[in-house]
Amino acid sequence: MMNGLGSLRRGGRSLAQLIGLFCLCLFLTVSCGGGSSTDSAATDSSANGRLTLGTTLTVRTVDPADTYEIFPGILLYNLGDRLYAYEPGTTDLVPQLATEMPQISDDGLTYTIPLRDDVTFHDGSPFNAEAMVFSIQRFMENGGRPAYLLSDKIASVEASGDYEITIQLSAPFAGFPSLLAFSGVTPVPPSAYEIGPGSFQPTSFIGTGPYKLSQIGADLVRLDVNEDYWGEAPANNGLDIQIFSSPANLFNAFRTNTVDIAYQTLDPDQISSLVREAETNNWQVEEAGSTVINYLVLNQKMEPYDNLDVRKAIASLIDRPLLNERVFQGQAEPLYSILPTSFSEYEPVFQEAYGDGDAEKAKAFLESAGFSEANPLPLEIWYISTSTTDGLAASTLEASIEQQVPGLVDVTLQGVESATAFENLGDGIYPTFILNWYPDFYDVDTFIHPFLHCDEGSPETGCTSGQTQAGGSFYYSDRVIDLVNQQRLESDVDARRAIIAELQQSLIEDVPYVPLWQKKDYAFSQPSVDGFSIQPTQQVLFWQLSKS
Repeated sequence: MMNGLGSLRRGGRSLAQLIGLFCLCLFLTVSCGGGSSTDSAATDSSANGRLTLGTTLTVRTVDPADTYEIFPGILLYNLGDRLYAYEPGTTDLVPQLATEMPQISDDGLTYTIPLRDDVTFHDGSPFNAEAMVFSIQRFMENGGRPAYLLSDKIASVEASGDYEITIQLSAPFAGFPSLLAFSGVTPVPPSAYEIGPGSFQPTSFIGTGPYKLSQIGADLVRLDVNEDYWGEAPANNGLDIQIFSSPANLFNAFRTNTVDIAYQTLDPDQISSLVREAETNNWQVEEAGSTVINYLVLNQKMEPYDNLDVRKAIASLIDRPLLNERVFQGQAEPLYSILPTSFSEYEPVFQEAYGDGDAEKAKAFLESAGFSEANPLPLEIWYISTSTTDGLAASTLEASIEQQVPGLVDVTLQGVESATAFENLGDGIYPTFILNWYPDFYDVDTFIHPFLHCDEGSPETGCTSGQTQAGGSFYYSDRVIDLVNQQRLESDVDARRAIIAELQQSLIEDVPYVPLWQKKDYAFSQPSVDGFSIQPTQQVLFWQLSKS
């Protein structure tokens, strides 16, 4: 899933198409109903005990069958419930609308899930198996952006009792329970929604969660407490979410106490300023790891990047601590795999194999590939031109590489608009590209399959159709494809972990990508706020917030 400006996707749409779609949507501001001034919202919140959260992220839609961006996903997580959720503060999956973990058949294809019988929707209609089946079918059939997440994997879903559903998969998938915790797999009442291609309700939501949506506009979203909620009652009287047009406006709003919480997205200078002043002002700083990875894709169909020693030389030249210091002011962490550090399967394989800015190792690889001062390696680094961060990262890499191996590498930087980039990424016209990616759901497959799988190709031609073709690396390995498929099928945790470890080793052997950094996530809250926490899954649980 896209975070910011670049990402890979899987399914009915190509990876590159889905990268571009989210990129465009992230910057859309959609007016969805009557709004009120943000100043008035802040005054009202202070008077009635509600909390005010400020953000620069916008809301394209809150229809669960079409929601595919960061912030709408957070809203749905608080407006609705799912069959399974995560124990707060952990990545442990627990039943939510289900009463127990699924019963899985021996062949891994049939999931039987018992449901709660004490839940009602916001409009008072009952939640039952019929409603859950309807919602899953609608998610798959209406053709929304996340539809493929379920439609690629589910063969059928039916009510096998008043409060029991049975899901039949097309093929076994070890990560399926985690997929059922995706924010959009939340039930909606059949009486208020329809199944049909393109039938969406972007500006309204009826679900079963602890909050009701009372207003949604270009600059304000209001959540009211669901007084009839079946679960834990919120510790607050509701939230007013102010959407600011720029990080500068959000920064100033927090400093002047206009908002209780500032979250997503502040610039590095603004984050550093708030961190420095936090103790003096009694501000609370929430610093968390993220599941967003940033990496350099290497096009193996283009000379000289089809040469393994060239790719190894590039991997050796990347100085991640330098990027963290100069680009992010310490607000990121070096990344040495395509898995985020928050996953227990993460292994820093690139650190062990190539280090950071190892000039001597790079020189040896360049010499082996036939490059010298008389014949320097042409290294063309592309990035999204509208991303200040990626542009600064590219400039830092250029200066660092040319300082490490003067005369041996001729670095050229090229910026391009996101729509153009993601339209052409799968055509193989970019030799290298700085991209980023975050998962749809919390399972290691969301980093393995999109980066390493290919549907058609050969070692000679590279990937001609599939994930790695659409993502611009064109990486193809029969052995790796087999391992990717094996980890999807493997239900034994330890056996699957061993496969993931082997796949990470293949990355340093073949170097289709070079991991770069993993940005940290920051939020700031006023002294009167309690309970704000960024979950390991990157969700924010509004119902835990309180204000004194």
